[in-house]
Amino acid sequence: MRAVIQRVSSSRVSVGEATVGEIGAGLLVLLGVAAGDGDADADRLAWKVARLRIFESSEGNLDLSVLDTGGEALVVSQFTLLADSRRQKGTRPDFSRAARPEIAEPIYLHFCETLRSLGVPVATGVFGARMSVDLVNDGPVTIVLDGGVFPSSV
Repeated sequence: MRAVIQRVSSSRVSVGEATVGEIGAGLLVLLGVAAGDGDADADRLAWKVARLRIFESSEGNLDLSVLDTGGEALVVSQFTLLADSRRQKGTRPDFSRAARPEIAEPIYLHFCETLRSLGVPVATGVFGARMSVDLVNDGPVTIVLDGGVFPSSV
């Protein structure tokens, strides 16, 4: 799994003209599910995202998590995060590392539900849809999390 997390003042996702998910202050999470990922990977990543200390304390240090601030998360599926562009020839990215949609969607939904169960209000996009994402990046603060960097216990 790969997640790009952006600290936001607000964010929303639309499909066509309709807003399908919207949050105030919190995190925009762009989530890519890789082939071979499972629910345990989603649980570990949700644990990390909920506790990621990227919000400023009263002393100005990045000491607070979205849980500490009472913020929200907007989670948007994005298989293109798994692109491999290391080819010697050509410039077309290879997306074969991404999980097939029928595998990725349940894991994406599991990630969202786990984040909710940890106490983070979650809004979502529409899996597989062509979406427009608007955000007001706060900081800016942007963090990339890849599988294998998470604690061994949830």
